[in-house]
Amino acid sequence: MNTATRHALSAYVQTGIESAVPEADPHRLVMMLFDGALASIADARLNMIRGQIAARGKAISKAISIVDQGLKCSLDAAKGGEIAERLDALYEYICARLLDANIKGRPEALDEPARLLTDLQSAWAAIARPAGSLQLVHGAQN
Repeated sequence: MNTATRHALSAYVQTGIESAVPEADPHRLVMMLFDGALASIADARLNMIRGQIAARGKAISKAISIVDQGLKCSLDAAKGGEIAERLDALYEYICARLLDANIKGRPEALDEPARLLTDLQSAWAAIARPAGSLQLVHGAQN
């Protein structure tokens, strides 16, 4: 894929995400955060393999930002209680592991954060959204 095609694809993806956000409900927004974090980790892995240190750092920073400023900040401690507290600690751990992976520069160091986020995403996806009953941990604010 040439550079122009990559830029066009990137612009298309960004536009698609931006246009989806206003229409997304809180459940979908959290799913989008998981998608973004996992995509950034995959990008970091590819850049590690290619030896592209700056791009690796940028991708990991993006993943950390999504987890810390997106997923973690969307927790509702009042409604989520102990589950929200545990998720907060888990997100903190994931961010630490991502930072460690960046420092070590080993692709396999990204396996655990990616697996944890994938497991959380699967659990979140399994939550049905029956008539306004999504008063759980993430995105409960409408």
